[in-house]
Amino acid sequence: MTTERSNKALKVKQECGENVPFLSDSELMSLSVRELNLHLRGLSREEIQKLKQRRRTLKNRGYAASCRVKRVSQREALEQQKMELQREVERLGAENAGMRKELEGLGARLAALQRFARGLEAGGGTLLATAPRLNTASVITIVKSPQQPQQQREQEPS
Repeated sequence: MTTERSNKALKVKQECGENVPFLSDSELMSLSVRELNLHLRGLSREEIQKLKQRRRTLKNRGYAASCRVKRVSQREALEQQKMELQREVERLGAENAGMRKELEGLGARLAALQRFARGLEAGGGTLLATAPRLNTASVITIVKSPQQPQQQREQEPS
């Protein structure tokens, strides 16, 4: 494993005499800090600073790209939710309109029944005008029993 690390350290330097790192952008971003420090051995402070700045810039670009993707997906989800809510509002509006229409019909029916009842009270109805007025809130029903009283049974001839 130590030979592998030393090979990575050698790979950083180019053969042309300059100590310029030879790492692709994807390799530079995928390295851990420990691996990066191994690659930076033997480089000048300025080269180390440039390489670290390049790595930081690449990572920031990656973070920005993932934020853009996340923002787009959140926007799509919110637009979908908005469309669903608009459909729900339309459905509830139609249901509300139907209930209002039904309420208007019931109100008209109530008004007609009230007019009819007032006409009966004023003497317009012949059958109900002579009948005693009943309290509609409490009506008592009297049912005759099929049994005859005991005195009547005794008086009847057998």
